[in-house]
Amino acid sequence: MRPKRLTAIVPLLLCLLIPSTAMSGPAVKEVEVNGVRLQYWDQGSGEPVIIVHGVISDHRAWEPIRDEIAKKYRFIALTQRYFGTGPWKDDGKEFSVATFADDLAKFITSLDAGPVHLVRWSFGGQVATTAAVNNPSLIRSLILYEATAISVLPPGSAEGKAAREDRGRIFAPAAAASKAGDPVKATRLLLESVFQLPPGGSDREPQAFQTMWDDNARTTPLVFAAPPPPDITCDVLKNFTQPTLVMRGEKTQPSYVMIHEAISKCVPGTVQIVLPNVNHDGPVRDPAAFSVAVIEFLSKR
Repeated sequence: MRPKRLTAIVPLLLCLLIPSTAMSGPAVKEVEVNGVRLQYWDQGSGEPVIIVHGVISDHRAWEPIRDEIAKKYRFIALTQRYFGTGPWKDDGKEFSVATFADDLAKFITSLDAGPVHLVRWSFGGQVATTAAVNNPSLIRSLILYEATAISVLPPGSAEGKAAREDRGRIFAPAAAASKAGDPVKATRLLLESVFQLPPGGSDREPQAFQTMWDDNARTTPLVFAAPPPPDITCDVLKNFTQPTLVMRGEKTQPSYVMIHEAISKCVPGTVQIVLPNVNHDGPVRDPAAFSVAVIEFLSKR
């Protein structure tokens, strides 16, 4: 299926206008899942849309789209275990995609919210896909923005080799800083690499986002030490029949493009969207376009 390009784009980068005090949002709620307390925002009414962040972030990452989605749906933004500012029950030994996917399924069940529309970004896309294929009855539809589900590309294939080389290039500087014991530097290097910022460019991003990233810097060593995620192969995805939207940025790195294309070919009836003039940072660099894409897709489900 050929990618659909959005034609109605608000050129103003809304996320860059958010003051440092703006990421307060509605009151934070908590629920106990698998022995840990998970925080989340819950705003609006209607069909539930559960939105989950990627690495080195938490529910605050979705502030730029919160109000727009909550106008039409029940907006639920979850902070996964170890992320955010809450205490840990251990030293991070359970940090894994498998853990987060199980937490997500239990979270949906605990809210008695299923089936839900599930929206995920980056690392969160790997978690969402794992949770969705393991618990399809809980999922009404699935929306993935640049999921990191690289296992959909066979490692022996030309695309698989190229994608893994690209990801190695992207993550190498941050991995080295993490290994050297500097998680804050590793976090900033990772952001600058995946968001294609110049050296030191993360220091010029909105203060609210910098605060969130630094709050989550303690998770960066866990990201690099985590066990391999469950394999999400094309054969697995062929059996997932819920409506699925996959999105990517026009200017994103090659590995995200290859993963995007592979998922689109494997999941039956996938809708594709390319957001113009953004890369892996699409949901926060152009939140208006991201929100339009999500709402248009959900309105037809």
